[in-house]
Amino acid sequence: MVEGGGLENRFPVLRNGGSNPSPSATVALLRGINNAGSKRVTMAALKSAFESMGFKNVRTVLASGNVVFESPRRDPQLGRTIARGLEKALGFRVIAILRTVREMRALVASDPFRSEPFVPGVLFYVTFLARKIAADPGPSLLRPAKGVRIVRAGPGEVFSVVRPSAEVGTPDLMAFLDKTFGREVTTRNWRTVRRIAGS
Repeated sequence: MVEGGGLENRFPVLRNGGSNPSPSATVALLRGINNAGSKRVTMAALKSAFESMGFKNVRTVLASGNVVFESPRRDPQLGRTIARGLEKALGFRVIAILRTVREMRALVASDPFRSEPFVPGVLFYVTFLARKIAADPGPSLLRPAKGVRIVRAGPGEVFSVVRPSAEVGTPDLMAFLDKTFGREVTTRNWRTVRRIAGS
């Protein structure tokens, strides 16, 4: 354990600059943006697409499909609205999973990897689910690929640790999660989650 708050010393919060968004602002976590084998989109184009849908104070975080914005109206189908708008603007389907800034900050404050010892090369991931799962997700989550371990699951996120080797890596985790939950999930490393929460 690193003294002084779990992984905080290893993963400092990096801020995007400018004023912090309201805790009630929305974070869109997009699947299919700028990952290996996915469509390439500039952050300027992504920001423009959100602004064209009427969203305010739009900012992108890193280049992996993370957008923080404020909506001038309540929309119970906001994720679908965004997905349709992005498909129209970008020309391909994008899955949008939503959280508030408040929820992201609470997730970081929960320090899900606090019990994990520091091991060079080990990777920490958070998978965001479009649909909530039961508090007890069942035994299937206990049998991921060798070198992959589920630290915690449910109801809206799954926390994983990957120890890359010649036999296993991040793609094995992604394949396992897709098989278990379907494709309406998206995964971020812990650094990115902390960056979004502190944006």
